[in-house]
Amino acid sequence: MAIEEGPFYAVWKKVMADLEQQSWPQACLYVVATPIGNLADISPRAVFALNHADVIAAEDTRLSRVLLNAWGINTPLMAAHRHNEARAAQEIIRLLQEGKRVALVSDAGAPAVSDPGGRIVREVRQQGLLVRPIPGASAVIAALMGSGVSSDENPTFAFAGFVPQKSAARQQWLRKWAALDAPVVMFESPHRILAFCRDLLLVCGAERQLTVARELTKRFEQIVCLPIGELEDWFAQDAHRQLGEFVLILDAAPKTDDDERMLKATELLKVLLETVSVKDSVKIATQLTGLARDVVYSRALELKDA
Repeated sequence: MAIEEGPFYAVWKKVMADLEQQSWPQACLYVVATPIGNLADISPRAVFALNHADVIAAEDTRLSRVLLNAWGINTPLMAAHRHNEARAAQEIIRLLQEGKRVALVSDAGAPAVSDPGGRIVREVRQQGLLVRPIPGASAVIAALMGSGVSSDENPTFAFAGFVPQKSAARQQWLRKWAALDAPVVMFESPHRILAFCRDLLLVCGAERQLTVARELTKRFEQIVCLPIGELEDWFAQDAHRQLGEFVLILDAAPKTDDDERMLKATELLKVLLETVSVKDSVKIATQLTGLARDVVYSRALELKDA
């Protein structure tokens, strides 16, 4: 059966017909997420937005043309990258003021998120012009989905972006992020991944876990979670493991003894404050946990006020 006759084609035609009925205002900047590796990960809404824009502002017009050709999109392209973002912003504002629709894309993933585009969006909004995000593929979310480091009970994570290139700056940067009580998502390039692992070992020690996600959504996608002390050996076992762009997730900083004792004191205080005074609750919790009285007293007052 030809694809033009199959059920997928019928569904696609219906989706596109539905999109025609949605609101697509003129004089609007459409910030469009594109695939991070697999061309099939583009959404029908993104295809529609790119097809109906008057111009597409792209980080690299050559890379974007590959995507557009794959989906039969012939919209004209203009360059909007890190080195011309100020000038591109003014050109885009001019086009919007003429009533044009402009789509903004980066090489992969979401524009303005560790990619050029933030300045353009900001300046467009400052002019009082309309901005609409078209969400899609995200390396950050894909890595979190495949790692299991977050949960609905504790969904917190931090996104640190690209790791600094120089060793001294990288170690200082890692000390800051490694102290967080939440998983930290980072980007790193293949030619610095081993140097990153060595600096991470110095900063965090051998036992803490790191998730390595490489080639996400592509044929050789790989997601592994390892103690930091085993990373260099893992990379050495197969030279191909050093290829591709990396999304790295550092586990949350381990809790100290004081953290554990404070959690215990909090649970005790929640129960004690229901039946006894603040003074007596603090006395019991202090004796059972060994924490300083003023620390426990302060926590008791917070719970009482709450």
